[in-house]
Amino acid sequence: MAVARASFIAILKSPSAVVFSIAFPLAFILVFGFIGQNQVMLKVGFMPQTDTHSPIYRALTRIPSLKMVQEPQQQLLADLQKGRIDGILEIDKIDRQASDPVPAYRVSVLFSTASAATAPVLEGVVSNTIHRIDSALFPHQPSIAQLQVKQIPGRKYKPIDFILPGMLGFALLSAGIFGTAFVFFNLRQTLVLKRFFATPIKKGYIVLGEALARVVFQLLNAVIIIGLGYFVFGFTLYHGWITVLEMLLLSFIALVVFMGFGFIISSIARNESSIPPFANIVTLPQFLLAGTFFPIDVLPGWLQPICKIMPLSYLNTALRSVAFEGASFQQIVGPLLGIVIWGVLVYAVTFRVFRWE
Repeated sequence: MAVARASFIAILKSPSAVVFSIAFPLAFILVFGFIGQNQVMLKVGFMPQTDTHSPIYRALTRIPSLKMVQEPQQQLLADLQKGRIDGILEIDKIDRQASDPVPAYRVSVLFSTASAATAPVLEGVVSNTIHRIDSALFPHQPSIAQLQVKQIPGRKYKPIDFILPGMLGFALLSAGIFGTAFVFFNLRQTLVLKRFFATPIKKGYIVLGEALARVVFQLLNAVIIIGLGYFVFGFTLYHGWITVLEMLLLSFIALVVFMGFGFIISSIARNESSIPPFANIVTLPQFLLAGTFFPIDVLPGWLQPICKIMPLSYLNTALRSVAFEGASFQQIVGPLLGIVIWGVLVYAVTFRVFRWE
């Protein structure tokens, strides 16, 4: 019993055991529990000329599973073709006499090839809404609305187009933080850095040398991930090899930022076993909340603003925009600026806490 008691206390005092046995599963349960409480969310926009006074419009805006997007018509059409929204609705009032047996409204559902998977769901939601209005207000009259469904051209948005950028981003995040933290902690602990100082090498060259090795390795890893996704699973590369180079440049910028977190953790960790808990404090929330496996829109509304300002979220958004939409760097200036701001903040802390011995 004495041995069992001592062993149990040792487990509780091990940060790694607590994180991987309790915190890690608990975080998964909480996040996926939040997702499970939400209905299937459809992002839809309304044409500017839509009759907002119609009972159909008021009924649709009260449906929790429909998230309304308010944008100009051209932006709505562009988002629909790129798969950013699931459909566009338009409600027009039909000129008729009160005694005419024709419908009073025309409801148009517009979707693209990119949103073809969710189009039947959206059509069903609109159709059921019209049916409920008919049953409640006009039980013995023709339907209040005529439903029309139209499709416009667009690229098919495959699951790999969402998953691959998220997995690439998380691979860069994990390598930048865990790899850097463990390496520089061990270099200090084993007195390798102290031996380096006995040579004419400059301190900055030590950091740059280690960083360069990791950057080259992870960029090769990124090429393998992108190549596998493209040749095996049909991952979309809008501009071909140019898109690959753009994704590699984004990966390089993000990896430099992520390595800053690793420098901080290697400096504040007191022993090797405390590195994984510190690293997971940074990586785990982003792994679950930064749009790696599922869109941020499926999370509770109060949590989404926090998720969108995470560095991995900025990277995921930029990678997906470049790969699937063919966005230029000028068009992703928002996510790029977010990554750069994180880099400035992280390295400002790094310069204050980094220890050589």
